[in-house]
Amino acid sequence: MNQQQFEQKYHQAWSDFEDWLEWRENIQEKSAGSTVNPIDIPQRYRQLCHHLSLARERRYASILVERLHDLVLRGHQILYSSRSSWLAGLTRFLVFEFPAAVRSEARLFWLAAILFYGAGLFMYLAVLNAPDMVYTMMDPETANSIESMYNPENDKFGRERGSESDMAMFGHYIRNNISIAFQTFAGGLLFTLGSFFFLLFNGLFFGAITAHLTHAGYTETFYSFVVGHGSFELTAIVISGAAGIRLGLALLMPGRRSRGNALHHAARISGKLVSGAAVMLVFAAFIEAFWSSTQFIPPMIKYFTGASLWIAVAAYLLLAGRRYAA
Repeated sequence: MNQQQFEQKYHQAWSDFEDWLEWRENIQEKSAGSTVNPIDIPQRYRQLCHHLSLARERRYASILVERLHDLVLRGHQILYSSRSSWLAGLTRFLVFEFPAAVRSEARLFWLAAILFYGAGLFMYLAVLNAPDMVYTMMDPETANSIESMYNPENDKFGRERGSESDMAMFGHYIRNNISIAFQTFAGGLLFTLGSFFFLLFNGLFFGAITAHLTHAGYTETFYSFVVGHGSFELTAIVISGAAGIRLGLALLMPGRRSRGNALHHAARISGKLVSGAAVMLVFAAFIEAFWSSTQFIPPMIKYFTGASLWIAVAAYLLLAGRRYAA
């Protein structure tokens, strides 16, 4: 059976199941009832899972596979999530759905990573070779302020002298990190240009700071500070960039969908990515406020802990949720 015959045979069944999904997702709005008998839903769902398996096995067009995959995920969430508590739902999202969503957008993730880290490496090498280039990214007053934040004489690293309490800084870091991630994500609505810009800009800025502090001789205080929370914070920014690019591509290349429909479909995937990235940024802010900034912890312990966290984040995104995705 070719793809056209396959679609013609089962199109009505998919549409009926999609109508039921729309009704269940908007039931709080008291929308019109579904024409599908609820007793038939479990059987229809199993049939839909079988159709998705066949479409993948026969290598049908990606737009068909994506549609069936989307229907299966939405059906699973309604059929099984409603029976569990919000805590179980959050756990399932973090343990299974979020890492699976990152892997499903692996190409965009690596594109965002190349833009962010590539720009950072470029500026790092440029400032090391020509220290005055740091002023292309910041004014002298800002550069001096950053230097003072990593002065070994500070009681707390990464913040001004006499700064607020750890808890207050925790809130400050959350606000700052999430604002950067949201800019990177929402910028994708400008046909990907905004996401590209913020990934490049933040990469250049981070590279300039790193090289400037290296040149100033504050390597131990700076690197021991960023290594702890960097695995969560920098990875979350990259994921936010990938989510934004996904939105922009839906507008640039909607395929056979309308732009509105393509954006709606992409927003489901991007929403998972940016939601997971937000949780990662909260973890990053916690580590930054209560661990990275402390002076009494030896740098070697911070380096070891930071390396362990980088490995843990990589393993989480690569391995977690594979059974769920299957």
